[in-house]
Amino acid sequence: MGSAHGTDAGGSARVAVVDMGTNSTRLLVADVAGNEVREIERHSTVTRLGRGVDTAGSLAAEAIEEVCETVAAYRDIYQPLEPDHVVALATSAVRDASNSGAFMAELRERFALDATVLAGADEARLTYTGATLGRTDRHHILVVDIGGGSTELVLGSGEEVSFYASLQVGVVRHTERHLSADPPRPEDVEALADDVHHQIDVALEGQSLPSAETCIAVAGTPTSLAAIDQKLDPYDPERVHGYRLSLEAIQHLCSELSSLPLAERRLLTGLHERRAPTIVAGVVILIAVMRAFGRDEIEVSEHDILYGAALEAA
Repeated sequence: MGSAHGTDAGGSARVAVVDMGTNSTRLLVADVAGNEVREIERHSTVTRLGRGVDTAGSLAAEAIEEVCETVAAYRDIYQPLEPDHVVALATSAVRDASNSGAFMAELRERFALDATVLAGADEARLTYTGATLGRTDRHHILVVDIGGGSTELVLGSGEEVSFYASLQVGVVRHTERHLSADPPRPEDVEALADDVHHQIDVALEGQSLPSAETCIAVAGTPTSLAAIDQKLDPYDPERVHGYRLSLEAIQHLCSELSSLPLAERRLLTGLHERRAPTIVAGVVILIAVMRAFGRDEIEVSEHDILYGAALEAA
């Protein structure tokens, strides 16, 4: 089967991408031909690898174990599909953790996976490539990727990135840092927003950036908001991809989500229960970014770093 979808078939390749983020571990298996990515399998599991990294500085043993169990399940999915390339990526939590070497060694030992710890610049570039794939309006696009430990802001036109910032702002990091009460106290939500605004201001200081004509938001926060807004049960990626959310609608959702205790947030239609603990921080970060760039609407995208990594590997 290897050669059937290898270079013999008009230059297409089958790629498996395993992305071990701060909040979730994800899998994409896709056939890539030219600039086209055809999904075969896609999975996401909230594993919170980055829990406690902001305070302890290291990955927790139980978090590593949960990620390894998820990777084992993903391997059972991708191996029978005989990918030509298997790519493993790790991002913010692993970048920041003192014991990341031990985690990477465990991945090699157990799964023969040589994971790449992406620098912020590479994370931004791959995210931009994935998010803008196949678009015709590619002039002055802002891509926002809100992760568990970092948030990538990328401005570009066509295939060229003109500016990027990798902020130490994320849904796991900032939930742990600011939101200890249940439901969150309004003053804590305000402090979180101030923290994010400050970090954006520092990143943008002295930059004369073109104003973005389109704002694309990727990752669990915007896709969850699109699902909540449409009351999707079960989750439907086709109805989420390309969905537009106004700043006003997002602010309404922020008020609603932050007023609910965790037990009630878990029951919301459209919100995966394991995203409930961190969704408030995610929405506050998204609003702060939209305000900083003067955007009154975002477009939600299912095409993200997984697509960028698949393209690059092929």
